[in-house]
Amino acid sequence: MDYNNGKGLSDFEMTVEIKVGDIVRLRKAHPCGSYEWEVVRVGADIGLKCLKCQRRVLLERGVFERRVKEFVPKSD
Repeated sequence: MDYNNGKGLSDFEMTVEIKVGDIVRLRKAHPCGSYEWEVVRVGADIGLKCLKCQRRVLLERGVFERRVKEFVPKSD
């Protein structure tokens, strides 16, 4: 019996809309002590810049989506 009506698992996954310039808070702190990162690249990999020490890292999209805790609202 087919419980998902022929749809693959990927049809049920939710994707997070990420834009360059977004500020995100990750689950674990960077070695410098900061939790907040700025998105500097979007694609198959997500480029992040630490807001405290300015270090840049690349995370695979799936790894990024697992590690992100919340999006920080922008203050105008």
